[in-house]
Order: sequence, then C-alpha cells, then structure tokens
Amino acid sequence: MSNTNIQILRLAVPSILASITIPLVGLVDTAIVGHISDASAIGGIAIGTMLFDLLYWNFGFLRVGTSGMTAQAFGHEDRNECAKLLAQSLALAAIGTAIIWALQWLFVTAVLSCVSCSPEVELFARKYFFIRIWAAPATLALMTFRGWFIGMQDAVSPMVCDIIINTVNVISSYVLAIYTPLGTLGVAHGTVIAQYVGLTIATIFMLTKYRPYILEFTHFKHVLRWSELRQLIALNGNLFIRSLCFMIVYVGFTAIAGGYGDIELAVSSILMKLFMLFSYFVDGFAYAGEALVGKLFGEHAKNNNDIHQRLNTLLKDLFGWSIGVGIVFTIIYAIGGIGNIAMMTDDADVLSASKPYIPWLIAMPIISTLAFMWDGIYVGATAGRPIRNAMIMAAIGFVITYIALYRIWGIQALYAAYFVHLIARVVYLTIGWKPVVHDFFAKKFAQSK
Repeated sequence: MSNTNIQILRLAVPSILASITIPLVGLVDTAIVGHISDASAIGGIAIGTMLFDLLYWNFGFLRVGTSGMTAQAFGHEDRNECAKLLAQSLALAAIGTAIIWALQWLFVTAVLSCVSCSPEVELFARKYFFIRIWAAPATLALMTFRGWFIGMQDAVSPMVCDIIINTVNVISSYVLAIYTPLGTLGVAHGTVIAQYVGLTIATIFMLTKYRPYILEFTHFKHVLRWSELRQLIALNGNLFIRSLCFMIVYVGFTAIAGGYGDIELAVSSILMKLFMLFSYFVDGFAYAGEALVGKLFGEHAKNNNDIHQRLNTLLKDLFGWSIGVGIVFTIIYAIGGIGNIAMMTDDADVLSASKPYIPWLIAMPIISTLAFMWDGIYVGATAGRPIRNAMIMAAIGFVITYIALYRIWGIQALYAAYFVHLIARVVYLTIGWKPVVHDFFAKKFAQSK
C-alpha cells in the first residue's frame, strides 16, 4: 500500500468509526419514537431535527473553516497560529451561542409558521426544540474542537469524543424515553446530557495532548481583533452562505414533504436518514482530504512540481476510496430494499408509502460520494468562494427542479430535485478545481521568490 493511502486511512478510519455512531443516534431516536408512538411523533422528531439543522448547519463554519486553516498552519509548522485559530473559533462559538439563545423563541415560531404540518407534529417539535436548545454552548464548541483536531492531523481525539457522545446519547435517550415519565421527549434530554459529556472530554484532550501549543500562545487579548480575525471571517462568511444554501435544500426537503401529510413526512424523514447513512463513511475520507490537502498547501516546498504531483496522487486515492464506499452502499440498498425502511418503523402505512422511493435510495450513494469528497478537498484548500458558489447553484437547481416537476410527479419531484442538487455540486466543483490549484500555487511560488 502506498504512503499516501496509509496517510488517508490513518485519518479516515478513526473518523469513520466515530461517524458510524452519529447516524445510529438519529436511527435510534427515530426507532424509539417509531415503536412507542405514531407517525405524528416521528414527524415531530423530523421537524425538531430540522430546526436544529437550520441552526447548527449555519454554524458549520466553526468546524469546516477551523479544519482547513488549522491544517495549513500545521503544515507551515506554526504552533502559535494553530493555537490562535482554536481560540478565535471558540470565541466565535460563544458569540453564536448568545445569538441563538437570544433569538430562540422568534426562530422556532418563524420557522414553524412556514412549515406545513399537523398541530400534533408542531407541538411535539416545539417541546423537543426548547429542551435541546440548552445544549447549544456544548454543540458549537464541539464543532470547533472537531475541526481543530482534524486540522492537527489528529482523527483519534474526535473519534473518542464522538463515540462517547453518541454512546451516552443512545443510552440516555433510551432510558429516559422508556423508563421515565418523559416518554418520547426523553430523546431530547439524552442529547443535552451527551453534548456536555463530549465537551468535557474534548477539553481534557486539548489541555493534555496539545498543552505545548496552548502554552506557546500568549496573545489571547488579540483574539477578537479585526486584523487577527479577517482571514478566518472571510472564509467563514463564504461557508456561512454555503450553509444557508444547504438549508434551502435540506429544510426545504422536510418542509415540502410535510405538506403531503404526516405519513409522507415520516417516510421522507426515514429515507433522508438512510440517504445520509453512507455519507458518514465517505465523510471519513473527506476529513482526511481536509487534513492532508490543507497540510500540503501549508508546506513550504521549493519544488512546485513535486507538490502538484503529490496533490494529484492524493486526490486520485481519495476519490478511489470514496467511490468504493458509494458502490458498497448502492449494493446494500439494492439488496435490502424495503427491509431498510422496516428497521426504522413497524408502521404499516409508512412502510407501504415508502416503496415508490426505493429507486432513489439506490441511486443516491455514487453521486453523493463525489459531492462530499470534493467538499473536503476544497475545505483543505480553504477555497471558500467556489464552495459557496457551488452550493448556490445546487440550491437553485433544487428549487427549479421541484417547481418544474411537482405538478407532474407530485412528491417524486422532491426526490428528483434533491438528486439534481447533488449533480450540480459535483459538476461545478470538478470544473473549478484546476483554477483553485493554479491560483494558490501561483501565489505560493511568488512568495518563495
């Protein structure tokens, strides 16, 4: 096995092991509610989760931006810069928490007024939201820690954090939902408990494994100076816009499905979890791409051609692994068929309504793996603008496709629109990669003179 593949697996495997536990939490929550309640509760979980997706995905730059910039600082062997990026991102996480808490009631009221769902679903979603919101400080801080650890070429620390978080989440959600008067809302309390346990573990790792980096950083009073934050904010601004476009797609998917009734909302919720299940495997390689591409871009190599050669080899191997994952899940979904849905619920109406959408489930993995892999590569290159533009085009494609087809296909148009948004991302990012590399290394070559 080549050295490049060894580096990829060293970073990807721990990330995959951690990521495997992430969808299990959502699957367990949905399964708990699906087996002790009805379709309205499943829909309430879907709407409640959508609310937090809308909130937290807009703060996704805390992980993504921190990862790419830290990887480049690590490649540059600048300890002070690595520590400064962690401090700046944690400060932004604290500011984000204050904003979320201040606007929480207005936010949930405004979003639910735009979502078509039954009163029972809305009531459950509200209760779920106002419980889970107390985990905001831990959730945003953990985004920063995950990105920073990945940028430091450390996939083990976030793996341990995520495994502990998700194990605690599953156990506490099950116990609270089944064995306490909290009932189905116990899954929300379990999430809050797990997030703070995870934050404690991440802080311990930072203070022990990276103590020399923290001790070297003596400019904490400069953390929020504009001159120090400018580059991070510029990157994060593009990533924030990208997140808003993600919300148009993912929140739009759930909101539109809700307009077709509680059964279709429950179906779409389960299918979206299965759509995303394989992505957590691909994300392991995408995180490896963030770390290794960022490190490579941060290195000071005099031989510019050598960097190009190493970069091309790295990309070839990254895509090889990710496409392999896509093929495996295509086979799993094709063989499993409706059995994949049955793992999530025993509601006969939901199972029956799911059958027409199985072909979409089978078609998604390959195109999705390409989109997710490109995202990781661009993050490592800290190329915020093309990532932003790709997602803008994808969101536009999603909206236009649904509007054009819903009168003919009904809710099937929603799944077609989701597929089109993935294609738009892949095409745009594939075409845009060469200009990104050319611009970056042209600047790097000029600086080396």
